[in-house]
Amino acid sequence: MVNPLDLTGRRILVTGASSGIGRVCAVLISQLGASVVLVARDTTRLQETQQMLCGSGHVVLPFDLSDTDHYDALFKQGTEGSKLHGLVHAAGLCPAFPLQALSHDIVKQAFEINVFAFIELAKQFSKRKYSEGGSLVAVSSVASLSGWAGGSLYCGTKGALDATVRSLAVELVSKKIRVNSVLPSNIMTPMLEEMMLSVGGEAAKAAILAKQPLGIGEPLDVANAVAFLLSDASRFITGTLLVVDGGYLAQ
Repeated sequence: MVNPLDLTGRRILVTGASSGIGRVCAVLISQLGASVVLVARDTTRLQETQQMLCGSGHVVLPFDLSDTDHYDALFKQGTEGSKLHGLVHAAGLCPAFPLQALSHDIVKQAFEINVFAFIELAKQFSKRKYSEGGSLVAVSSVASLSGWAGGSLYCGTKGALDATVRSLAVELVSKKIRVNSVLPSNIMTPMLEEMMLSVGGEAAKAAILAKQPLGIGEPLDVANAVAFLLSDASRFITGTLLVVDGGYLAQ
């Protein structure tokens, strides 16, 4: 039987692989046959993710994405034995601050992880010594298309990320690299659970449900979209923002 999402024999680097959407993406990618390079700051949680993976050849690489001087070393380690065939940037910050509470340091930190890191990852991935083509997938957010009070920084970083995706898709096509982003809405991750607890529990959940006709999504819903964009099933797709939002933007 043909599996259009088959990733057998490929090596995929996943940032934010220690929890949430990044962890579920890594697990699914391994189930589809790929070896996974797991990247995040927390070594213990990365090792926990590694234990969940299928197959062999997986690599744990603890790394702080704000450390711009050592990306080349990260890719050297991540490509020992095999070049990369894909990359998923699932790491991200979700800052929520009213305008008057924003500072230069807060803004810089959010852009470092949500935008600048993806640019540096794409830069390294596009080097011939690390890949010979493949697929880059950024995990963005519907916040790039829909604003909310207190979300100017988060929405701004995701909007910048998606604009970067479109431009890189055009720039890197000559290197046989496709670049796309996935735009989730509210997904039941530890980050969302913590947020709901802090702002009102069941009331917060009810408010979210009122905005999403299909309810609150699961990380696997996002991972399925990511796997599609990594696979040859999406070989004619680049520069696209794939919305996975349970109907959030339809209203």
